[in-house]
Amino acid sequence: MVGDILKYTPTSTVGKVADIRERDGIVWIKLDVSGLYYDAAFLKTADPAEYREVSFKERERSAGGRESAEAAVEAARKAEEEVDIRFFTPSGGG
Repeated sequence: MVGDILKYTPTSTVGKVADIRERDGIVWIKLDVSGLYYDAAFLKTADPAEYREVSFKERERSAGGRESAEAAVEAARKAEEEVDIRFFTPSGGG
């Protein structure tokens, strides 16, 4: 249920359930600490003492990191578009 505290066993990520969705027969649960959806098959009930609420400042800091990562990906994509393939292929025939 939304508000429950769960642990994602592969990484030991502990968070509070923020959203629940079902797609193609798989139940996906969004944890508040990461903002990611996890397969419910890999989640188990966690001790409330393991949960550490993420502050607003930490969310802002992590969101900034995501934006800079997205900007880096966009810059790489644009750089690929501008590359002249002639410089990477052999000239002449066989």
